[in-house]
Amino acid sequence: MPFAHRFSKVGLTEKLNKEIEMLMDKHKKGIVIRLHVLGDFYSESYVRFWKIQLEKHPLLCLFGYTARKGDNIAHAIWRMNDPDRCVIRHSGNKEDDGEIKFTRDAPFEENWSYAADESFEGASFDCPEQTGKIKDCASCGLCWMTTKTVRFATH
Repeated sequence: MPFAHRFSKVGLTEKLNKEIEMLMDKHKKGIVIRLHVLGDFYSESYVRFWKIQLEKHPLLCLFGYTARKGDNIAHAIWRMNDPDRCVIRHSGNKEDDGEIKFTRDAPFEENWSYAADESFEGASFDCPEQTGKIKDCASCGLCWMTTKTVRFATH
């Protein structure tokens, strides 16, 4: 992460919209976007932007992490989550047995999948890419496909 940098919110969604259009035109089978290497969802309208992108592009998939919990933005993220196309995990040291499903009738706090840090000692699995078991994230996808808590090394 030594070369990571933050983007300004000014004009961000307009620029993202153009880049997504270009990538979707180029990659006819679809694309997967990892949201927020740095930062987080900053407003409900920003979450709506991503929801609209998912609706507009059936072959677009999103994954990422959020520290949001208990506010309107967190609720909007939870409503956007879809185990087939959009998986946003909550960054937090909490154990998840993998049985939680994305159900709209359960309280939203019970529907988060968790991304823990390396100090977490509860039931979890270590990111296979970070432990050298696979060559890259694209070769794995476990954090996308399971609701079990995944443990990541601190950057």
